[in-house]
Amino acid sequence: MQIWNPWHGCRKISPGCANCYVYRRDGSIGKDASVVSRTGNYDLPLKKDRRGGYKLAPEGGTVFTCMTSDFFLDSADEWRAACWDMIRLRKDIDFHIITKRIDRFEQCIPPDWGDGWDNVTISSTCENQDRTDYRLPILLSLPIKHRQVICEPMLEEINMEKYLSHGKIEHVTCGGESGPDARPCDLRWVQELRRECVRSAVPFTFKQTGAVFIKDGRTYRIDRRDQMPQARRSGYSYIPGTETGDSIVYRLPDREELFRRLSGSEFRSRFHLSQKDRQYISEKGMDTIMRHAQEFISKRLSEENPENDGRQTPMKGHPVFIAQHAAACCCRSCLEKWHNIPSGKKLTESEQSYITDVLMDWIKREISQV
Repeated sequence: MQIWNPWHGCRKISPGCANCYVYRRDGSIGKDASVVSRTGNYDLPLKKDRRGGYKLAPEGGTVFTCMTSDFFLDSADEWRAACWDMIRLRKDIDFHIITKRIDRFEQCIPPDWGDGWDNVTISSTCENQDRTDYRLPILLSLPIKHRQVICEPMLEEINMEKYLSHGKIEHVTCGGESGPDARPCDLRWVQELRRECVRSAVPFTFKQTGAVFIKDGRTYRIDRRDQMPQARRSGYSYIPGTETGDSIVYRLPDREELFRRLSGSEFRSRFHLSQKDRQYISEKGMDTIMRHAQEFISKRLSEENPENDGRQTPMKGHPVFIAQHAAACCCRSCLEKWHNIPSGKKLTESEQSYITDVLMDWIKREISQV
């Protein structure tokens, strides 16, 4: 990974800054990270090696810019114009700028920026819902060709689906917090954000677990060297159309425990077969109802990202539709939340058979009740 830090030092402005790694690292050597200064690598994009080639070479990949500060920090206003000049000159490489100050963007761009430069990606950080709702509307309104979002450290569950639906955000990354005072990151937050990205066909990266990671209600302390590998092995990163969800290891719920949980849900427990539904089942027979269930699952639920996921199953009109809502098999999000079957992948024949079996089980239990 190529990094260009034209200046160093920053000032904390939001909850995500509380345990900043720059402050932690500088503090360990007695340095004040709030002091902003230009670095010796200020002109790195122009520097050449002994052979006359650029030190920042195209084959080295994306250049992550200002990783020990913020590119739009007001203390760096006098230095930024020259940096834009270097970025403009180096059209052969891509620059990735991550910022918590997206609200200063328009004050800081060069006069020839237009609708954005092809070799610049701007990522806005969003560590919680408050900063998401403040920063992402600004990010979407700006003249930028390549936009990304980084939820790191992720401090709570974040809903950004209404921002992803615009189709302007190219990638979302999330991760937990590192360091001795790290705040926890819950896998449930990661899964929900991933589901939002799947529904909007936006690539998603689960970058690291963080030092304090919650899974299934249990808290784990993760060594720094294991945080990124464990996130990678989880399989929760997502690229549309690549079946990335196939690598996620999961366990189907115990059937009796599943139905116990469903009966305790105010929403799920309100669904019951009507007299008309019961009559339809009696006339058609259970074999026909099961065939209908198989067809509905195959056509409406089995794709990696079903059309109108979350709204594709009617609330009435067929006994199977009622069963799907009652048994939480109505959409891919519910399948993951209640049955652990990951979204973002095509359902296998085995998974489809399991869902059919659950639906028929619910119908049989419902019919048996007087």
